[in-house]
Amino acid sequence: MGIHHAEDGATRDDVLAHSGGGPTILRILLGTQLRRLRTANGISREDAGYAIRASHAKISRLELGRVGFKERDVADLLTLYGVTDPDDRAPLLALARQANAPGWWHKYGDLLPGWFEVYVGLEQAASIVRTYEVQFVPGLMQSPEYARAVIMLVHGTASAEEIDRRVALRMARQQRLTRPEAQTLWAVVDEAVLRRSIGGEKVLAAQIDHLLKITELPNIRLQIMPFHRGGHAAVGGPFSILRFPERELPDVVYLEQLTSALYVDKREETDHYMQVMNCLCVQAYSVSESKGFLRDLRRGLPDM
Repeated sequence: MGIHHAEDGATRDDVLAHSGGGPTILRILLGTQLRRLRTANGISREDAGYAIRASHAKISRLELGRVGFKERDVADLLTLYGVTDPDDRAPLLALARQANAPGWWHKYGDLLPGWFEVYVGLEQAASIVRTYEVQFVPGLMQSPEYARAVIMLVHGTASAEEIDRRVALRMARQQRLTRPEAQTLWAVVDEAVLRRSIGGEKVLAAQIDHLLKITELPNIRLQIMPFHRGGHAAVGGPFSILRFPERELPDVVYLEQLTSALYVDKREETDHYMQVMNCLCVQAYSVSESKGFLRDLRRGLPDM
């Protein structure tokens, strides 16, 4: 078996190149394949867990790609699932090794809570990110000065070095938007975000200049939800939808809370969020109207 269905003819290298080699997405791909093998053989999570001296809950976490893999555990599971041909086993065992390699963000691990480290990995692997924000400019669209001001709201007592590293991490996340195989970013931002003077008027002015610049890129779309549109579809607050190039992976909806996050990947739920996002895009200013709004707003702010 390959990483995809055997009939797809995809190799491990194909998957690594397609996903950017990000460990989060590789864990999900490997977990998805192991789940297919387990269910195809009619084996329960309890029995699979017994084979690797673990609980059924750990099998569930492995199959969801939420934890790292031990190569020995993958080997034992493949044997249990009847995958004994060395040529069939080799790609999956190699993938287990690759999935355990740290992502570029690993060096910031001391700054990232586990629930957000998962998100950064998913964000880096996504081909399309759609997001709705009501309080701050989306992290992928923040200028360095604005990012620093937002970070200071939460980490104001941190050392200057830690603040610098947190800003550097946010800027590093944005690099995915300007690489040769850039992801698509489509954001809907409430007007209140751009009326809120985070860090002062000069920081806001620089942020608006940054938005006008990056929205010239073909893969970045920004729409503003104006006050005068009144109520709208997203009454529950901000959220992001991540879509991946690997067709066997579901969309993931990310809902951030104060000290944790919720990840939604059930089709009926993600479809609902997609419908809400599509409604927001209809209700908001168009891309060109949004640029006009930004230019008008910028004229009322101080020159840099």
